Amino acid sequence: MITVIYFWEVQGFGAARAFTRMALDRAALRKDPAISFFKLLGTGKGETFTPKDANPRRWGLLVTLREEDLENFDHGTVTNSWRKFAVSEYRAVLKPISSHGAWSMREPFIVEQFAWDGPIAAITRARIKWRFNRTFWRAVPSVTSSLHSSPGLRHAIGIGEAPIGLQGTFSIWNSASDLRNFAYKGAAHTAAIQQTEKLGWYAEELFARFAIIEESGSL
Repeated sequence: MITVIYFWEVQGFGAARAFTRMALDRAALRKDPAISFFKLLGTGKGETFTPKDANPRRWGLLVTLREEDLENFDHGTVTNSWRKFAVSEYRAVLKPISSHGAWSMREPFIVEQFAWDGPIAAITRARIKWRFNRTFWRAVPSVTSSLHSSPGLRHAIGIGEAPIGLQGTFSIWNSASDLRNFAYKGAAHTAAIQQTEKLGWYAEELFARFAIIEESGSL
């Protein structure tokens, strides 16, 4: 199995067409026997993780599927429908290095052991308990400030399945060590981890790291 993530940028009336695609594509993706997991994603700046953070000009799709079916999917109905009105596309083929937690009560990524010293992608995703939304939002600014100033970070954007309560990030790092330094040595992120353990503000969470096998376009 392999994972591929797309981000499309749209302009003008493209935002309305993107909303339509978010509704229509679910059925086609569910019916595809090659796909084991998928998520249609909205995006944001990844600064506050509140509705005001949302970016209606960029939309995403994450798919885990059989590696031999990637080329067909890449040129299939779903992706081509987005390309008809998108002004740009970012695409990355990802191979999971590690994955902890669950997404929609599933383990979406199949991890294989292999050596990798190239660039790393990371996905974090959490379903926040409603009563902790405000507490979570108050903790976000210091963590995002630390993230965006971290050595080795190439890109970081917010991702989510809904404007509130289902939050995540997609980030790209020069190396695994750069990501580890942020995750486990940064004061703000370490404090957030301690708060998470103390308060239990997530109903579900996932952290996954990937080798970037192919990459095209820009975020």
